Amino acid sequence: MENDKSHMEREMPHPHIYVERTLALIKPDAVDKEEEIQDIILQAGFTIVQKRKVHLSPEQCSDFYAEQYGKLFFPSLTAFMSSGPTIAMILARDKAIAHWKALIGPPNSAKAKETHPDSLRAIYGTSDLRNAVHGSDCFSAAERDITFMFPDAIIEPIPVGQSAKDYLGRFVNPTLLVGLTELCKKKPSDPFTWLADWLIDHNPNKPMVEDRMVIEEAD
Repeated sequence: MENDKSHMEREMPHPHIYVERTLALIKPDAVDKEEEIQDIILQAGFTIVQKRKVHLSPEQCSDFYAEQYGKLFFPSLTAFMSSGPTIAMILARDKAIAHWKALIGPPNSAKAKETHPDSLRAIYGTSDLRNAVHGSDCFSAAERDITFMFPDAIIEPIPVGQSAKDYLGRFVNPTLLVGLTELCKKKPSDPFTWLADWLIDHNPNKPMVEDRMVIEEAD
């Protein structure tokens, strides 16, 4: 009997709690409600891992919403998102992506007021465009969104296999190729330091941060 029990303990892995991360944005139309929204986020069981205030350029907004490119509302979206500061946060908890999507409600604020009256978009949004908050749709989107707003953040779990190849091909290799080409042209005496400095200066995903704001680490 004891042997069977020992065998079962070896076969059954110990339970794990997986903490997921997602990106949350408080859009320009709701920045004045930042404290209220943050309180709701914390009461919902999220931890705010990092937070910063950014003012994106139209070009950066176009890059961030690249998947929406070509749609009729795209020019209005980029104009709105670059019209003022945005609060970017990395949120963490179990099933963070799904819980955050449930908390913010449907994209259309008018619909949210009817179907999800307690959601953030129902409370703070006023239209389909000015809907107060943003949330990543899935894990791969969360990876991309967090990296865009927080270039130094470490995404867990770290991508491997094809996911890692896709990430490198999309976000790393294009910039690295330009940097290596410039390195060959300049031929600096210290190529490693030169390339490191060049990559920092030419990071395409680094938003313009307001001078008076710094990244705030959660307790």
